[in-house]
Amino acid sequence: MIISASRRTDIPAFYSDWFFRRLRDGWVLVRNPINPHSISRVSLSPDVVDGIVFWTKNPLPMIGQLDKLGSIPYYFQFTLNPYGTDVEPNVPSKSKVLIPAFQRLAKRIGPERIVWRYDPILFNEKYTVEYHLKYFEHMARLLAGYTSLCTVSFLDFYKKAQHGIKLLGIRWPALEQKMELIRCFSQIVGKYGMALSICAEGFDAESCGAHPASCIDKSRLEHIGGYRLAVGKDKNQRPKCGCAASMDIGAYNTCRHGCRYCYANFSIGGIMNNCQNFRPDSPLLCGEIQEGDRIHERSVRSYRKMQTSFWDS
Repeated sequence: MIISASRRTDIPAFYSDWFFRRLRDGWVLVRNPINPHSISRVSLSPDVVDGIVFWTKNPLPMIGQLDKLGSIPYYFQFTLNPYGTDVEPNVPSKSKVLIPAFQRLAKRIGPERIVWRYDPILFNEKYTVEYHLKYFEHMARLLAGYTSLCTVSFLDFYKKAQHGIKLLGIRWPALEQKMELIRCFSQIVGKYGMALSICAEGFDAESCGAHPASCIDKSRLEHIGGYRLAVGKDKNQRPKCGCAASMDIGAYNTCRHGCRYCYANFSIGGIMNNCQNFRPDSPLLCGEIQEGDRIHERSVRSYRKMQTSFWDS
């Protein structure tokens, strides 16, 4: 089993202590976002956890605790965008805090365990093509040597994020505009020793000098862990998504970054309520067991293949 921590919230930034308590206890409760009264009890035993993918805009609260992961393979998807507080109201300063944090993390765990996400790419009167080209190269220059991969994606119209998108005055680019920007990005990262991947876009990435992304990357975890994983594609993601199957242990409406484009935070009242009810010692990320909740043991297993065959060598 691969753990995703998490597409739904920023666990490293806001819930590191909770995460490591759950890892210490060896299990976690995860509420089903579609059927809220259904709760899964998920084992976090190293016997079944084949790897962990952390998604974050700020790993600083977690960096000092990474030794607690022991032998579990892991890597970070680290989002660094060029937006100001009009788009990402509560994200720390990129130049003063987050780029140094990226560099510090890479020095500690190695460039192969950290992927730079420039995501999502959005356009409006302020954030133009020229703006993106300028600041993408500026960031690439500062991150050179600290990662070998940059993953990009364009903003999708999520119904749950439509209010924030409307406030930003978003302009939707044509396909050829997208492809031309990716061609330019590919040339830029190439100068700084990186490859470019595109997340779940419906055009030919290779023709633009990039390749399709796998954010939950089986191959990366195999390289880090030193074993093969017999895990398939995640059928619960978009058709163009290249991610391997994973178990997400996060919860919606729990991230305090407040990004205007975010589909995972769609209720201000829900965010406030969840954050007020957060307890680091709770088996649930936020909230308590309620009347009518049903807890069931999630069937999980390791996908590790410890022995290699003649054909693998």
